[in-house]
Amino acid sequence: MEPNEIACLVALHSLEGIGSRSLCKIKKYFGSFKDCFFAPSQELHSSFLKAEICNNIVKVRSESEPARLLNEITARGIKITTLDDKDYPSKLSEIYDPPYILYYQGQIETLEQVCLAVVGSRQASNYGRSQARRFARELSLQGMVIVSGMARGIDTEAHRGALEAGGKTAAVLGSGLNVIYPPENARLYTEIISQGVVISEFPPQAHPEPGHFPLRNRVISGLSRGVLVIEAQERSGALITADFALEQGRDVYALPGPVDRKSSIGTNRLIKQGAELVTEPEDILLEYRPDYKKISELIQEQLFVLSEIEKKIINYLDDATVHINDIIYNTGLDMGTLSSCLLQMEFKGIIKALPGNYYQRT
Repeated sequence: MEPNEIACLVALHSLEGIGSRSLCKIKKYFGSFKDCFFAPSQELHSSFLKAEICNNIVKVRSESEPARLLNEITARGIKITTLDDKDYPSKLSEIYDPPYILYYQGQIETLEQVCLAVVGSRQASNYGRSQARRFARELSLQGMVIVSGMARGIDTEAHRGALEAGGKTAAVLGSGLNVIYPPENARLYTEIISQGVVISEFPPQAHPEPGHFPLRNRVISGLSRGVLVIEAQERSGALITADFALEQGRDVYALPGPVDRKSSIGTNRLIKQGAELVTEPEDILLEYRPDYKKISELIQEQLFVLSEIEKKIINYLDDATVHINDIIYNTGLDMGTLSSCLLQMEFKGIIKALPGNYYQRT
């Protein structure tokens, strides 16, 4: 799409009341976004567009050039792809009513790999958080791209797990790219675009309106081969994502949870309704990576590339459960150095932290 056409597309999309479906209708009716943006007022009003939108188009074009808005967007490092472009995610283009335009930062080609959505509750329990991070980390080690919504709770942990593994992750926002939500995830946003991609179908200045999130959820499932739900209350956005996945012909997986917790009602119900119950990343890898290496095999490979300090810790742990004070005494490491190493080794999945400052090999 040539620059002037993109500029007019972005200018139209910035107007209230013009969403993805309207853009498709505009292109079909006027032939191009440029012809719509510069159409005489009478022609606009005789089209299918509402009078208010027509008046806004006339007003906007009298106040500024479309290229100015496009320059402001690209100056922030935001790129654009449309349903007519070759780099538009192929999996997403297959769904009913895909977004016509996507704004993104990062590597859009990431989305051509095998993607799995990991979604769940914003008010996640410690169990849910740890499982989301574990599944995302171990699936990333096998080359899968983890897709989620960068929301608080399960989404954040899923992105973190993928990043810790050095893998790829994609965040789909319910706001524009200039309005990071939740704001405390600003650093996470930066990390994701350096190791994956952040996308949105909403104009860059769009705020996270309630109606945006169901639309966002259909994109999360649309990009993915399957959706894993980790913790969901009875009425949860994660269940909406699962519904979209079923409509789109995607696989749905659910992690079971304690029957006496509200956060498990949604996931346990999904399992009753036919979602595949999973307890280990291997349950999913069997579907998409028949030649995968088991996590235990990957850990064995990692043991050959450990630092000298990490090797010393591993050799001492052997197959026992050991208190941190005993590790300090027997390795001669100071608390600061040891704590840092233990944390890194835990992220790698080589050791496991237990209550009371005990550690063991995985």
